[in-house]
Amino acid sequence: MSAQPESGPVPPAPLAPTAAAQVLAQLRVSARAASWVPAFEQDWSRALEDSRHSYSLAPLHDVVRAWQARLEAAPAVDAFEASGRDDSDGVDLADALGIRR
Repeated sequence: MSAQPESGPVPPAPLAPTAAAQVLAQLRVSARAASWVPAFEQDWSRALEDSRHSYSLAPLHDVVRAWQARLEAAPAVDAFEASGRDDSDGVDLADALGIRR
């Protein structure tokens, strides 16, 4: 008999040690670099400070995953904006991803 539960939440895949650098490199070449790079750097420094106090890498992983999601969603967002549809009923990305604040 196993002591492991049969079902439960699946933890997210582990991030590569270079994930933050890869995200930052992608942000620097994106069309939104002027606003996204400083925003990422601000999020990263805040998460780094949180990690120092909590001795946990979770805040850093949350920042990387949130920015990976933004980069992934950018083409769909661009297409939506170009379509001229109403976006007044939008949802905050942090709420949609369940990101801790």
